[in-house]
Amino acid sequence: MKYISTRGAAPVLNFGEAMMTGLARDGGLYVPEAVPVMSKDAIAALAGQSYEETAFRVMRPFLGDTFGDDEFRGLIARAYAGFGHAARAPLVQLAPNHFLLELFHGPTLAFKDFAMQLIGQMMQAALEKSGQRITIVGATSGDTGSAAMEAFRGLGNVDLFILYPHGRVSEVQRRQMTTPVEANVHALAMDGDFDDCQARVKDMFNDFAFRDGVRLAGVNSINWARVLAQVVYYFFSAVALGAPHRAVSFTVPTGNFGDIFAGYIARQMGLPIEKLVIATNQNDILDRALRSGAYVTDGVKPSISPSMDIQVSSNFERALFDAYGRDGAAVAQLMAELKAGGFHISQGALEMLRATFASGRCSEEETTATIRAAHAATGEVLCPHSAVGVKVAEENLGPTPMITLATAHPAKFPDAVEGAMGLRPALPPRMGDLYSRPERVTRVANDLAALQALIRERTGH
Repeated sequence: MKYISTRGAAPVLNFGEAMMTGLARDGGLYVPEAVPVMSKDAIAALAGQSYEETAFRVMRPFLGDTFGDDEFRGLIARAYAGFGHAARAPLVQLAPNHFLLELFHGPTLAFKDFAMQLIGQMMQAALEKSGQRITIVGATSGDTGSAAMEAFRGLGNVDLFILYPHGRVSEVQRRQMTTPVEANVHALAMDGDFDDCQARVKDMFNDFAFRDGVRLAGVNSINWARVLAQVVYYFFSAVALGAPHRAVSFTVPTGNFGDIFAGYIARQMGLPIEKLVIATNQNDILDRALRSGAYVTDGVKPSISPSMDIQVSSNFERALFDAYGRDGAAVAQLMAELKAGGFHISQGALEMLRATFASGRCSEEETTATIRAAHAATGEVLCPHSAVGVKVAEENLGPTPMITLATAHPAKFPDAVEGAMGLRPALPPRMGDLYSRPERVTRVANDLAALQALIRERTGH
């Protein structure tokens, strides 16, 4: 299994190399040279299997010889042992033909735990074999950072730095990043928005002297291993509702496009997905782009669903790569235009994207109303991101079962939830002391050179 860059000018890598590299050296994102297809019988055989066994069978064809079978099973077992629900990703029925996939039972109460816990285990195993130490730098709109902190804290071969937009994450998200006591993890509150944080991370990857000097690696969803780990819950939930013998649809609240791109890969692997619906909040660039063909940034508007407050959706590049017939030069040109504010999608590419994805938008008022209505009708308490998904899913319901991804626990966004339904969601007992733990954080400017100097100092490079 080989991996190629979406911009066509970086070395071809195996799985282990792609995982440790993160962003390709030409600025692109790694994708499989070809996506392995699971037979209908192989998908049907997933029925009744544990989440861990499903993960092994779905991911194994992508790994090549990076890990042996027994070794990989052990990594998966350790990754999900700390989840708070025996099913890992339970389905809850909201309405006739509408189901909620609860992806918030991991250690940091967000869907990012599914990928981050596993990539932490895989990276540490690879580093122990090589004897190397790496520096991971990531950007977060809230959930990626806390999931990365939890996955990598205390690991012997990793220094982790997380950039998050100062004042633009929820208090729970912030405390999950600032309260770990292990010396190898560092929370950096940066002036600006998530797109600024993401841009500085990409700048560091594109500074090859710095990248090689600190042995830089990435765990944002630019990392293919992150996307691959998320493919698993599409299979797990679809098979529970009768796939491959009947089709299912998915609605995915998304800002950076990684979670829904995982669904696209699941469909390419043979999972019968009828609709893949992109749900956006008021920062609706993905919905606007599919409707108009113009991907034009217009500034991030802070919302009650802050993890989706994004205008530059990194993983959309992976979808564009396929939409443009895997023409790396064409994608590189689009990304150059994006730096100047935006680009127009060609007619052929736009037709492919519209045939692959549906989309919708949810306003702040609609988010609040959906939280209130879902609780009244079902007793289910939705976080604001999940509510965005439910609202858009309701506009796309049909005879095919719809699964909406519930991406975070409501207690991560207690102010928004309380404002909607009058009840303040409580953290699970295992996190009950979060508000009393001391915080450790460094405020930083939106300044590449200053960030690089800080990272060099703390890693001794």
